[in-house]
Amino acid sequence: MTDTSASLESLYPLDRQRLPAHVAIIMDGNGRWAQRRGLSRVRGHAAGAESVRAVVRQARKIGISYLTLYAFSEENWQRPSTEIRALMALLTRYLHRELKEMQDNRIAFRAIGNLSRLPVEVQRELAKTEAATAEGTEMVLTLALSYGARSEIVAAARALAREVEAGRLRPEDIDQARFARHLFTVDLPDPDLLIRTSGEFRLSNFLLWQSAYTELYFTPTLWPDFREEEFVKAVWEYQQRDRRFGLTQEQIRQTGIANPRR
Repeated sequence: MTDTSASLESLYPLDRQRLPAHVAIIMDGNGRWAQRRGLSRVRGHAAGAESVRAVVRQARKIGISYLTLYAFSEENWQRPSTEIRALMALLTRYLHRELKEMQDNRIAFRAIGNLSRLPVEVQRELAKTEAATAEGTEMVLTLALSYGARSEIVAAARALAREVEAGRLRPEDIDQARFARHLFTVDLPDPDLLIRTSGEFRLSNFLLWQSAYTELYFTPTLWPDFREEEFVKAVWEYQQRDRRFGLTQEQIRQTGIANPRR
């Protein structure tokens, strides 16, 4: 354990038996970070990429099983084309740079969202990275790209409607579990903890269905300044909460719902 890790442990002692299985993060504030320093927004995104690296490493170090990062929303397509091109280039460089570390640390990479809207070369890089890390068993790192939760829910509803129309499904057989199987996150547990940086207090169309009982953590820290200590602090704050899921303590004990799926 490094001195930094030891220092973090003393500041925020974590119960390794009560870690959130799945942490999701809305990475916000790159533009404001750059503006305050008189830099271009692209420089802010580059600084934010360093926070991605730091947080992924820290999550893997403390034992988080699933980490999902909101990297590019559907609404982000409305940004200037020069900024979008820079973001796509940053994404490609990140995947190139981090591939070996993901493999060495047994991290499986995946991407969710309307990926067909991404440039073809980015789609290829994403597919290549997923294939190259498919054997990872220690953590699943998911990037939400060209992602919007409302569109995801509408797409799931359409898929179910097509099954009903084809006679393969009765409307009365549609339940929450069947609906969830049509979401992008079908292979992921619902997030236990959702972090949003930059002082905003909204979900911004991110994992709306999946976050029904997620603990929310908001911090004023801009994403490029959100590093290891901020992440560990958020997890520690999560562990101070009493998760009830709308149930009594006795119901929680009987169902075992308080024990997150690993």
